[in-house]
Amino acid sequence: MANTPKSNLYEDLKRQILTMELDPDADLDEASLSERYGVSRTPVRDIFRRLAGEGYIDIRENRGARVIPMNHSTLRNFFLVAPMIYAAIGRLAVQNFKPTQLSDLKQTQERFRAASENMDALAMVLENNRFHEIFGEMSGNVYLQPSLGRLLIDHARIGHTFFRPRNEDMKRRLQVAVGHHDGFIDALGAHDENAVVDLVFEHWELSRENMEMFIAPQGLKADAFLGGPAIHLLEKSS
Repeated sequence: MANTPKSNLYEDLKRQILTMELDPDADLDEASLSERYGVSRTPVRDIFRRLAGEGYIDIRENRGARVIPMNHSTLRNFFLVAPMIYAAIGRLAVQNFKPTQLSDLKQTQERFRAASENMDALAMVLENNRFHEIFGEMSGNVYLQPSLGRLLIDHARIGHTFFRPRNEDMKRRLQVAVGHHDGFIDALGAHDENAVVDLVFEHWELSRENMEMFIAPQGLKADAFLGGPAIHLLEKSS
């Protein structure tokens, strides 16, 4: 998409949702966005429809658009299916990636590494998201790519604490994650499906407890691979 007020609106809304500048369930005001970006309401509605199709927002009849919410049901489903989707994407990426995509992945990793060294949380969120988006593009699978895209929205929102480390252990985990990205690139270059899938589960396990901190009381630890006590808490709230 060319660099236009309409494209700026699209990219800005995506960024604000991923980085939690816009809270889950926040209302999006068509009139104020139209005025701020200097476009009529028709392009704003076009962008809303596109973002709704990609899973970023929800358009409710007679009630307008809102940022896609995160409730007990969506979070439970996220924890249950994310590792499976990521593993399937990883295996297909090894089988189907193009050299230009691998080059794009390497460049994204360098930006992610620089952001981690500078402790630039917002840049880390966006570059990490892009890193995993490229895996989806590498897979070339029209069924899995939309599922991955939807997962990555909530992965960014739930896991934002991972990129704002508050102690030395969290900083160490972040550096391990950077190393995992390097490992993904090496495994892809070697066309090693098993290595990629193994890394998927290592990478998932590394970030899982940090993500649970977003939805579970402080001090409550994970006790199972697929969600642990956070899932039980969510179920109790239903």
